[in-house]
Amino acid sequence: MTTDLTNRKLMDNTAPNRSTRIINGESSNILNWDDVRFSWAYPKYKKMLSNFWTPFEINMAQDLKQFPQLSEEEQDAFLKIIGLLALLDSIQTDYAGKVADYLTDSSLNALMIILAQQEVIHNHSYSYVLSSLVSKQKQDEVFEFWRTEPILEKRNAFVTDGYQAFVEDPTVETLLKSVVFDVILEGLFFYSGFAFFYHLARNQKMVSSSTMINYINRDEQLHVDLFVKIFKEVLAEYPEYHTEQLSDFVQTTFKQAAELEIEWARHIIGNKIDGILLEDVENYIRFYANVRCKQLGYDKPYPEVEKNPLRWIKAYEDVDLGKSDFFEQKSRQYTKVNYTDNGFEDL
Repeated sequence: MTTDLTNRKLMDNTAPNRSTRIINGESSNILNWDDVRFSWAYPKYKKMLSNFWTPFEINMAQDLKQFPQLSEEEQDAFLKIIGLLALLDSIQTDYAGKVADYLTDSSLNALMIILAQQEVIHNHSYSYVLSSLVSKQKQDEVFEFWRTEPILEKRNAFVTDGYQAFVEDPTVETLLKSVVFDVILEGLFFYSGFAFFYHLARNQKMVSSSTMINYINRDEQLHVDLFVKIFKEVLAEYPEYHTEQLSDFVQTTFKQAAELEIEWARHIIGNKIDGILLEDVENYIRFYANVRCKQLGYDKPYPEVEKNPLRWIKAYEDVDLGKSDFFEQKSRQYTKVNYTDNGFEDL
């Protein structure tokens, strides 16, 4: 069973503005937000716009003073995690465009363009952080970590191979599988790194860097939700692909991904960072593998992990901080939120 994908036409004079299918359908490619196929597309568009930010908003002066005071292990983890994130978001920018080429619906194409633009901002933020803290020579070294760290090379190939299979042979099946890898990249592979930065922030260290990580985290959650919606819409239109084989693929792939992320966490965090237990980080990764599988509509790969062991982290990752510093709460917001929305009562 193989269904090839057809590229979206630049313009189709004979097709309606509202697309007839999510893929392999017809559409004029004229975008009218009041006449789109998917009711969730416009709210998603507004939310992605409200999240807009740039690295220039964040003052790195205090982090510049604190970075030399971090332990050698903390500095090493900080730089290597930044190097990892830079690679993954670079890949993600390109992948979004590849998927957009096959989405018939012009509103979804627009969302993918915004997503790609946000990934570009993420990559800029890593350069911005590094240029604020270390020499140009060290910055260049960090952006080469993906070539020199064997663990990074293995886990990155895991995702890029999945993307490449879709790029080389665009079918319904390879698209669905590539979305699974996307959810892994944006919803799992970042998370031990996020935990490290949030751990620094709750100890009043590198708060500006961690604020930027929070902005990235918020964007990535929106991106995961967007790709989950695309995944489910494709399956709704092609139910013959909703098979046990796909279910097994999701389960197996997420288990492999979780083990790769755990291996990275052991390497980069281990028992070297005071105040954060490796066992908790490992179960935090397994917990998020469960969360993402459930979002896609499948059973948990780790049913024994029922709760997030890093409960304190919810104050950072699961909420909209409304463009505020973690501790100073100086508003730079575009959309207003209440203090109670920040989730600090969960502490």
